[in-house]
Amino acid sequence: MKLTVIGGGGVRSMFLAKSIAQRARDLHITELVFMDTDAEKLRIYGGLARHVARMLNADLTFTLTTDADEAVRDADYIITTIRVGGDHTRVRDERIALDLGILGQETTGAAGLSFAMRSVPALAGYCERIKRLSKPTVKVFNFTNPAGVVSQALRDMGYDFTYGICDAPSGMLHQFADLYGVSADRIVGECYGLNHLSYFRSIQIDGKEIMPELIARPDAYEKTDLRFFGLDLIEHMGCVLNEYLYYFYYREQAVQNILNAGVTRGEVIEDINRKMTAELSTMDIDGDFESCLACFEKWYGKREDAYMANETGVRRDKPWKFDVFSPDAGGYAGVALRFIELIESGKTGSMILCAPNQGAIPGLEDDDIVEITCDISREGAKPHKVENADPRALELIRRVKSYERLAAKAIVHRDRQAAIDCLMLHPLVNSYSLAVKLADAYFELNAPFLGA
Repeated sequence: MKLTVIGGGGVRSMFLAKSIAQRARDLHITELVFMDTDAEKLRIYGGLARHVARMLNADLTFTLTTDADEAVRDADYIITTIRVGGDHTRVRDERIALDLGILGQETTGAAGLSFAMRSVPALAGYCERIKRLSKPTVKVFNFTNPAGVVSQALRDMGYDFTYGICDAPSGMLHQFADLYGVSADRIVGECYGLNHLSYFRSIQIDGKEIMPELIARPDAYEKTDLRFFGLDLIEHMGCVLNEYLYYFYYREQAVQNILNAGVTRGEVIEDINRKMTAELSTMDIDGDFESCLACFEKWYGKREDAYMANETGVRRDKPWKFDVFSPDAGGYAGVALRFIELIESGKTGSMILCAPNQGAIPGLEDDDIVEITCDISREGAKPHKVENADPRALELIRRVKSYERLAAKAIVHRDRQAAIDCLMLHPLVNSYSLAVKLADAYFELNAPFLGA
């Protein structure tokens, strides 16, 4: 079986390689290809990934390439994780919004539209290659942000072999498993909503419901990403929230915290990635891997420590290390591999995925892409039907889904009116006059990427 990663020169490539290499034999993955358009980043980060894969599974054929056709030819499964325009264009996305007093966060904020303007055309190009060259049964797992808008646009364009994946819900479940001292395979969650806007309606360990007691545990707000919320909000909502809901429920605090910090998340990432890449570029990836790993840990640890820190004023307190041989914690590769495991085994199992709604969440269209717990089988993904959903959650989900549908239309059809409408409806913009300014600025910024 051939698995391809488009965007294999990204800084998180080692994590992907570790996840895949550890499970390759069980899943019958024999060939792994990392492709990227940036040859130097592919040499560095793809090279680190290849070294990790060899340490874990010497039998796995691992190829680095800048040739997209070679990468997708005869592929069974493909993961896409690209950043069109690079880190600096992300900074411009965020600053355009922030200069208008609006949250510029690249997935939940206004900047998500701008990022999607670059992501969707590039991914559509890859999807056309995949239709021509990959296996007829190919499945594509998109991790490129903003996953909700991107997944909606790709499905609207007819690429029904694509699914959106995100490691935020599964990552939170892993944190809760650690909190309770159990293995991650013993905890399951019933999740519904949209990407980076989802709610857990049940969390169980060995079939026992734990969400009420979890919400009441003080240490959950110290040792997990519930740290971004106040106990009063979680008790008020009565459920566990995706960490990105912070931006909706503490909107003014998020904007003020970023202004007080003086730097955006994009600027932090750009600075860290630039310095890390410069240092690694002078090192011998294969000849002195341990020194390269120490360099990577130093810089990536700073990135992890800063996760949502400027926006919330709260930092993660767990030192970050990369252990090649430790059991894999999952991540977004783990989400994709879970899907592959279920499809290839012929068994039915559940997982959280971005997939068509199919009547699961009331008030949404069947073809609306939602983030939800699904049953996965060879017939595809079947979302769990949501009964007695919180009307407060549903109202926000429906509003943001309207934004995502219009955003997809704006990008696919280069439609300025739809761009204005989607931003005007977005709860974090909610203004016609600001929507016009943002839409015009983002169309101008992304003109080189949108094409004719």
